[in-house]
Amino acid sequence: MKNKTIDYILRTTWLAVNKMYNEEAAKFDSTMATGFALLSIDPENGTPSTSLGPKMGMEATSLSRTLKSMEEKGLIIRKPNPEDGRGVLIHLTEFGLEKRNYSKEKVLTFNEAIKNNVSSEELDSFYKVAEIINNMISNKQIYNHKEHS
Repeated sequence: MKNKTIDYILRTTWLAVNKMYNEEAAKFDSTMATGFALLSIDPENGTPSTSLGPKMGMEATSLSRTLKSMEEKGLIIRKPNPEDGRGVLIHLTEFGLEKRNYSKEKVLTFNEAIKNNVSSEELDSFYKVAEIINNMISNKQIYNHKEHS
């Protein structure tokens, strides 16, 4: 693994996790994106549709497709946002709550399996490195756009 780039390791690991979750979700006629959306929606108060995309890191068109599919399957309902007449809140149905709990169980199972095979020191280092990478990207410390203007 030492000769591989950090980008390569991140990408291939994420693709493996993505594939694992999609294979598990397919057993229940679902997808990882649907499970992730279920976990991102506030189960009690609903979530504004406009904040869901950024929360999940999804593009609007992909999110729209996912939400449409979830609505057709009876997992969510859309209600007007009482605080913003133009906005929409996404709420989970009873069926959606059931599937959310299932998704949460799968994520926790994954987390426990990793924790059982990685020392707490290694896991702390992983979290620290991930945080540094995210902060560097957020603060545009890798590619400075002024350099290319």
